[in-house]
Amino acid sequence: MTKFWSEMAKRAEPYVPGEQINKENIIKLNTNENPYPPSPHVITAITNEVGNNLRLYPSPTMEGLRTTIAAYYNVTKENVFVGNGSDEVLAFSFMGFFDPGKTILFPDITYSFYPVYAQVFDIAYKTIPLQADFTMDVEAFFNSEGGVIFPNPNAPTSLYLGLDDIEAIVEHNEDNIVVVDEAYIDFATESAVSLTKKYDNLLVIQTMSKSRALAGLRIGFVIGNEELIAALIRMKDSFNSYPVDRLALAGATTAIQDDDYFQWTTQKIITTRERTRQTLTSLGFHVLPSAANFVFATHETMPAKALYEQLRERDILIRYFGTEPIENYVRISIGTDEEMDMFIEAVTEIIER
Repeated sequence: MTKFWSEMAKRAEPYVPGEQINKENIIKLNTNENPYPPSPHVITAITNEVGNNLRLYPSPTMEGLRTTIAAYYNVTKENVFVGNGSDEVLAFSFMGFFDPGKTILFPDITYSFYPVYAQVFDIAYKTIPLQADFTMDVEAFFNSEGGVIFPNPNAPTSLYLGLDDIEAIVEHNEDNIVVVDEAYIDFATESAVSLTKKYDNLLVIQTMSKSRALAGLRIGFVIGNEELIAALIRMKDSFNSYPVDRLALAGATTAIQDDDYFQWTTQKIITTRERTRQTLTSLGFHVLPSAANFVFATHETMPAKALYEQLRERDILIRYFGTEPIENYVRISIGTDEEMDMFIEAVTEIIER
């Protein structure tokens, strides 16, 4: 049947998500989900929407949510675009700002959807090797031919790049777009959103899947110059006028408004992350200094694949990539304190056995 496939379908190499197992009592530390439920007010907002408005189409402009996000980040709604998860926003960004025949740059160890989109949309790309300590070689991203995209904090390394370095990359790509993918920024320090007021070639993408516990609703958004946002709107309206449903709009708006709950759960995850990192270090792991809701680690004597497999046998899932140069590293999402205690207990038994 492949004779009927388009050239786009033939060259696509789909993204492989984290392992999903339909089994009770799994400790799921492999997909960077929030271990805590969303704000109780989110549930109320969604319930009200179910009872009253599902017969109606959602807003195609999503002005209510865009206005709420804009107020939170001190920008205007014309600086905000909302999509069905940050992956869709990334796809629209590839379509809206990267041209075939012009090579874009991203790190060689990074979010694995970038090469997928590049292949699908026939965008030439060059991967820039990370340095020995997994940090980005900032100057290697200067003067790109077609644009730059990278996560901050990076995935799966969990490392954060400071705003001075981001600004340097933006300044040295004045004729091209720089996309900063901030899926995990709420577990780090400072977002690059402030730089979007100074530079018209910077897009900052965020998600509500991680820090706001709405992975099941699929909400992503981007902040940037209003002309860039207009291009994303053109892409959306050429693909689907209603990509975000009413339940997602209601839940996401309320999640942004309940800042106290957001701050509480985020800080709780950061505290658990640091405790986990210290404990793993005491067990002989080298753990990178994480600025995300996961840690990236390798052990002196325990092979990463063996650790992943033995934990899986105990119904504990972590992420093992098995590709060079990170074939001996694992990524561990931060769960509840109870889940992390069970994880540490299992890891200790495996290593000491």
